[in-house]
Amino acid sequence: MEDKMLSMFKELTETPGAPGHEGPVREVMRKYITPYADEVYTDNLGSLIAKQVGNQEGPKVMVAGHLDEVAFMITMITDKGFLRFQPLGGWWEQVMLAQRVTVLTRKGPIEGIIGSTPPHILSPEARKKPVDKKNMFIDIGASSREEAEDFGVRPGDTVVPICPFSVMKNEKLMMAKAWDNRIGCAIAIEVLRQLKEEKHPTTVFGVGTVQEEVGLRGAQTSVNAVGPDIAFAVDVGIAGDTPGIKKEDAQSRLGGGPQLLLFDASMIPHRGLRDFVIATADELGIPYQFDTVAGGGTDAGRLHLHNKGVPSMVISVATRYIHSHAAILHRDDFDNAVKLLVEVIKRLDRAKLEEIKQV
Repeated sequence: MEDKMLSMFKELTETPGAPGHEGPVREVMRKYITPYADEVYTDNLGSLIAKQVGNQEGPKVMVAGHLDEVAFMITMITDKGFLRFQPLGGWWEQVMLAQRVTVLTRKGPIEGIIGSTPPHILSPEARKKPVDKKNMFIDIGASSREEAEDFGVRPGDTVVPICPFSVMKNEKLMMAKAWDNRIGCAIAIEVLRQLKEEKHPTTVFGVGTVQEEVGLRGAQTSVNAVGPDIAFAVDVGIAGDTPGIKKEDAQSRLGGGPQLLLFDASMIPHRGLRDFVIATADELGIPYQFDTVAGGGTDAGRLHLHNKGVPSMVISVATRYIHSHAAILHRDDFDNAVKLLVEVIKRLDRAKLEEIKQV
């Protein structure tokens, strides 16, 4: 099982899936989740929905990670064969320059590098400022627009970072691109796997949403397709255990347990559901961490607004260096996030749902 788990992490993270172009990674998720589902289908934007029936009459529970990763889209090819691009999702200029990328063309992938004017020929004032994204380009080794086009490049092609999945020297730590949010997809898969052999009182939906990084779009369409009674967004969160971060700015550390998000820019968790999750974790001794993220949102921002409202919350995994080429997280946090969700779902019968809704 361990080798299979690492293979799943590797395949999920290394497969490209820019916002709006999640097809390849959706098929990876489909492969891993199908054995544990009674039905697997997609909505009209491409979000993957895997349905597992524990009790047909019980509550419908949605566990949603998003398939897409922060990426880029080619907007034009210059006369000299360089590629101008548009970010897809939130990129900080400081982490972009001189990084290797893969351009996904109709003729196959092409490797390139993000470049800009060298600092050696900039004025002293210009060197002190971050390079603006609009002044960056991608170099694929083409000498002209015609040559780049012959390589297969055309506007609209997507670009993803290059970073192989790797287990670090401390084997609990794993580094990869796209942990945001392939770890959420992996959690959804593993939750369904563990529940497959359990008698649980719900119908659970493991979902891989599309276009989260550009506006939580797949969450809105997939929640319409599922119509859940309870919804969990599973995502990454900020790790506050690296130098220069104050405890009051980011409280969580790698290995400290899944994060229970108390507030983000897109939603406030349902109090009854939050209290039930905390009580379950306390009962079973599952570690957890509280956190808030004032400057970002998650799919729960759309999930909780469906129809008359859906009690929702975010369970996340503390991750270093998100929205960059390489991120790091802790295996125990994945395992404990899965354990917590499985135990919560096993206790979520109709009576508990009504109790939660009354708070």
